[in-house]
Amino acid sequence: MFRRTPLLLALLVSAVPLFGQIGFGADPADATPKVTIEGSITKRTGDQVEGTITAKILEGWHINSHKPLDEFAIPTVLQIDGADAEATYPQHQMKAFEFSGGQKLAVYDGTITIPFRAKATANTLNATLKYQACSDRVCLPPNTATTQIDTTKVVAAPAGAPASGAFTPLSAAPPGAKPVPKDKLAATFADKGLLVTLPILFVLGLALNLTPCVFPLIPITLGFFAMQSDGRRSRRLKLSASYVAGLVITYSSLGVVAAIGGKLFGAWLQLPAVLVGFAILMLVLSLSMFGLFEIQPPRWIANQSQGRAGAFGALAMGLVVGIVAAPCVGPVVISLITLVAQLGDPVLGFVMFAALALGLGFPYLVMLNALPRPGEWMVTVKKGMAFVLIAMAFYFVRPLTGDDVFRWGVAASLLIGAGYLLASKAKGARVMRLSVGILLLVAGAAFAIPRGGDGVHVEWTTYEEQALAKAKATGKPVVIDFYADWCLPCKELDEKTFPDKRVASELDRFVRVKADLTAPDDPRTQALTKQYQILGVPTIVVIDPTGQERTDLRLTGFEGPEKFASRLQNVK
Repeated sequence: MFRRTPLLLALLVSAVPLFGQIGFGADPADATPKVTIEGSITKRTGDQVEGTITAKILEGWHINSHKPLDEFAIPTVLQIDGADAEATYPQHQMKAFEFSGGQKLAVYDGTITIPFRAKATANTLNATLKYQACSDRVCLPPNTATTQIDTTKVVAAPAGAPASGAFTPLSAAPPGAKPVPKDKLAATFADKGLLVTLPILFVLGLALNLTPCVFPLIPITLGFFAMQSDGRRSRRLKLSASYVAGLVITYSSLGVVAAIGGKLFGAWLQLPAVLVGFAILMLVLSLSMFGLFEIQPPRWIANQSQGRAGAFGALAMGLVVGIVAAPCVGPVVISLITLVAQLGDPVLGFVMFAALALGLGFPYLVMLNALPRPGEWMVTVKKGMAFVLIAMAFYFVRPLTGDDVFRWGVAASLLIGAGYLLASKAKGARVMRLSVGILLLVAGAAFAIPRGGDGVHVEWTTYEEQALAKAKATGKPVVIDFYADWCLPCKELDEKTFPDKRVASELDRFVRVKADLTAPDDPRTQALTKQYQILGVPTIVVIDPTGQERTDLRLTGFEGPEKFASRLQNVK
């Protein structure tokens, strides 16, 4: 507080003559308003409306940011019908003025647009923008600008200029401008329509079965179905459909919660207690695979289904698998959440999530009908997968234990499993036992072999508004890596993508900034999440030399070196 005292005194001294000469709320020298606003409604659903306020700030003047960095600065606040509006304020810029003694302040100038949401019970809404206008030398007393909005007219959003901040994030893009697709999924839907998008979602669901969170659960699910099915194809189909329904419920629910709650997708799934819980679950399931005990459905379910969990059990299995797999399927689900949120159609959103979940569950529809009769082969596969589940336990606690413990823990689990199967003298299923043993041996060796040190070390700076403002002033593009310590794909980017020589060469042209979103409840994390509309990590934001975000190059999730280098090459 004391280090700000000179600036505070400067502000007070500059404002005192104005109070004495012209009175509170008036303008010096002339009565020209320093800020004028106008508003319009761009969307209406029942009593809920969405609109924009365009504020024009007189040349040579500026107003404080909605969230100024100085505790004594008066923030700019939009009110609708006398109450603070649910609004998305643009990104401010950092500027120094004569009265501030060279110290930079967070301000708006030029023309800014403020999207808002409100409840309209009448034909008009009264909008008020509270602000304090300042020039390079003086600050005026707090003032207001007002306008009345006709809620019966829904028009195209005005093409107002964005805030002249260090750059224009997604939240500050002009609402009237044609939206740029954030990713390939949104672009495909915009260009090709629903009939092409649904098969793509189905294929993405199929591919998710190969992720490290889902793949180890395949034998568990197949074993469950093998125990529950009595050989009738109709019953197998019923179980599979119930399983897929569980997946649909899981991902639709997670999507809605993430979109409404504004939390980073998967953040609560990566809390230390949850990670340890997942690791313990993997160990318990591995013991079941070794035959130490059998996982049985609740007695009341078994009594109603003659010892089988039935459709309800398959539904529960889909729910559980969906939750355990969430950390690995996050980027795909986030992309779909973003698209569905833009469309604003619940039915369409449900159909899209159903297509994704159907792809994730489709292999079981095929494999169930192709399964041979239970025998020694199933025992071999179960024992092999037991060691994979132990390796998965190390995977889940990787953010807590570090990379070395993860790598050696996985390698030891797989190599011990390979030795167990290859040295086994059990009769029957010898080919299957040798095949699974060799697969574990190769995978374990891949983790045990030391990694080469030919990668390039890339330096990053901590996120600061000043760094972005400096980059814009010097005409350099910016890459912002939004990451979290609990984020597994973030570590993959750091280890596999950024150190690549091609990527490092491209990154050398950029100002490289890392924004830490590890603590979801931290005010700074919440502010950055809202400001940049971050739904999950990792998210890579690319800003061109003019300070505009290249929304077409935004990346959520892991991407390999070759594709990431090509992404950066699009910025000149």
